[in-house]
Amino acid sequence: MLLVPHRGDSVDETALPDDYRRILAIVRAAGGPVQVRVVGEELGLQVEVRRKLEPLRAKLVRLADRSWLHKRGDGKFTARL
Repeated sequence: MLLVPHRGDSVDETALPDDYRRILAIVRAAGGPVQVRVVGEELGLQVEVRRKLEPLRAKLVRLADRSWLHKRGDGKFTARL
C-alpha cells in the first residue's frame, strides 16, 4: 500500500495522511501557483534553512507525481481540479 495513493475515481482526500491533506489545503487556499517556501511558512517551518524545506518539497513532488497537485515548469505547485 502506498503512503500517498494515486488520485482516482475511488480515492478521495481522506485516503491521504494528515500532513499531506494539510499541504493540499494550503495549495488550494492559495488560489494560484505557490512556491515550496510559501507552503513551509504556512506550516510554521524555518523557511530560511534550506534543509528544512527539502522534505516538504519531496512531499509536494510526491503529491504531484500521484496527480493530487500539478508541478509547473517554474517549480511552483497548483491544485488540480
